Amino acid sequence: MRRTVAGTAAVAALGFAAQALPAATATASIRRRLWPHLSGLGPPTRIALTFDDGPDRRSTPLFLRLLEQARIPATFFLLGRMLDRDPGLGRELAAAGHEVAVHGWEHRNLLWRSPAGTYADIARARDRIAAVTGARPIWYRPPYGVLTTAAVLACRRLGLTPRLWTVWGRDWEAGRPPESIWRTMVKDLAGGGTVLLHDSDCAATPGSWRGALAALPYLIEWARDRDLTIGTLGAHQASDADPRRPRPPPRR
Repeated sequence: MRRTVAGTAAVAALGFAAQALPAATATASIRRRLWPHLSGLGPPTRIALTFDDGPDRRSTPLFLRLLEQARIPATFFLLGRMLDRDPGLGRELAAAGHEVAVHGWEHRNLLWRSPAGTYADIARARDRIAAVTGARPIWYRPPYGVLTTAAVLACRRLGLTPRLWTVWGRDWEAGRPPESIWRTMVKDLAGGGTVLLHDSDCAATPGSWRGALAALPYLIEWARDRDLTIGTLGAHQASDADPRRPRPPPRR
C-alpha cells in the first residue's frame, strides 16, 4: 500500500514538473539570455510597446488618447472577461489601429490549471477577441508570464505564438511614482526591446494604472531622443507576425 501511494505521488510530481518546465521563462534575465525571441527581441531600431489586463473603461481610454496624440500604435493583450464587459471599448481600441492579442479569459496562474482548462481559457479568449474586434490575434502572453507545457501546446493548436517581454515597469505595485516605474524600465531597455505595462488594475493594486500612464511620456521621449520607433509587437517582429504569411489553420 505504501509503495502504491509513493508511486502515485512520484508520478504526480513528475507530471507537475513536466507541466511547469516552461515556467522558467518567467524570469526575465534567464529568458533574455536563453530565449531572446520569446522575450520579444527585435530590430535594434525599434521598441515594441505592449499592455496587459485590459480593456478597462476606467483607464484604457486615457492610454488610447495619449497614444493617439503621440501617433504610436501598441499591442494590447486582452483578458476575455474584461472585453466581455465592454466590447465597444475593444472595437474602439482595434479601430484606432492598435494590435489585439490574447492574455487569456481570466487572470489566473496557469500552473494551477489542468491542460483542458488551459486550452479552454485561451481558446475562449481568442475566439471572443476575434469576434468583437474583427482581428485575428496571433500573440499570446500568459498571466504572470508563466508558461506551461499545456499552454505551449494550446497555442500550437490555436495558431497563437507566445511572446513575453524584455523589460517591465513593475507598475502593478502600490504607490509607485512614474519616475520609479521609468527607472525600472530603462535600466535594461535598449533598441530591440519589448516593454510591458498595464492599462488596467483588475489584477493589481487599485489605481496602479495611473503610474503606468504617467510613465509613458518618459518612454516616448527616451525613444525619440535615440531615433527609435515605438510600435506594435507585430511590426517589431514582422517576420513572425506578418498576416500575409501563410499560416496553418488553427485546430479546435
